[in-house]
Amino acid sequence: MSTTIKAKLSRVLDKAEDPGETLDYSYQKQLENLQNVKKGIADVVTAKKRLQLQTDKQQQALVKLDTQARQALAAGNEELARVALERKTLIQNELQGLDAQIADLERQQQNLVDSEAKLRTKVEQFRTKKEVIKAQYNAAEAQVRISEAASGVGESMAEVGMAMQRAVDKTENMKARADAVAELEQAGTFGDMMELGSGKDDIDRQLEQLTSGTQVDAELARMKAELGQGSAPAGELGAGETAPGATQTAPSPQAQERDA
Repeated sequence: MSTTIKAKLSRVLDKAEDPGETLDYSYQKQLENLQNVKKGIADVVTAKKRLQLQTDKQQQALVKLDTQARQALAAGNEELARVALERKTLIQNELQGLDAQIADLERQQQNLVDSEAKLRTKVEQFRTKKEVIKAQYNAAEAQVRISEAASGVGESMAEVGMAMQRAVDKTENMKARADAVAELEQAGTFGDMMELGSGKDDIDRQLEQLTSGTQVDAELARMKAELGQGSAPAGELGAGETAPGATQTAPSPQAQERDA
């Protein structure tokens, strides 16, 4: 869970990070470090100057005590001369300590100066590299924007091409449909389709044609019978009657015995 949150947070920070701003901030921090080193050098030099001033004062006191010891000895006051020499010895010891501290500060100063020079060189190198990286990043960023823009144009052109192809396909389909309608209309297919639309199927139409033909035949036969041109319809002749012109059939044996 923690790894997932860190990964998401890292992605968000990565998107929000501007490499140019990050490099400028790093350069600013290095300049601050350089300023701190210079301030350290100034502090060491100031401390050294204070010790040197103290050394000068002690040197003056040393000369004065030496002079006083000589004057006291010249005046025959050996005890006073001894006291002056004892103070001179103490001051000489203090001077040795001050000299050691000054030497130590000089070494620190030199180390800081060397460090400041190296750091200044690194900061300058970093500044040059930073500007190069920023220029490269800006160029790459511009290239990405150009590529994305070009890609967007390509996609738009592809969409336009696809739309045009769809229009061509629809036009061809419409033409084919128009030709098909004209051909069906010429073949009379629409009339059959209208009949089919009345609810009659093919069997109904055949039965109607058969019924119509039977009625016509019956009417024709009846008219022929009336005109003596054929047999009347079966339903209109009496029993034992033969239609005029009809062939007389021979009686059966049973009928011949009854008639005898």
